[in-house]
Amino acid sequence: MEVVAEVTTIADARRLRDVDAYLVVPQTADDDDVALDPLTARELEVLAQLADGLSNKAIASRLGISDETVKFHLSAIFGKLGASNRTDAVRQALRKGLIEL
Repeated sequence: MEVVAEVTTIADARRLRDVDAYLVVPQTADDDDVALDPLTARELEVLAQLADGLSNKAIASRLGISDETVKFHLSAIFGKLGASNRTDAVRQALRKGLIEL
């Protein structure tokens, strides 16, 4: 897969929203980190809302998507970050430099 754009922050993802392929590059990497699967711009948006402590319903309302779509994105985020729950996803994203609080 060809990398169309490198995205390191949510702001980058929002600017490049119309680009089909993203490669999220962590700003900091530990030696024990495995390669991070790409997160889409929408997944980064959901992740930011998650970090703000919003419920699935509130995330869906803010982003104009269904609750089921939020669940789909969260499942993908958890898998890509190796997270077991919402708190762990935010912790992993912070550690990898994907979001800031």
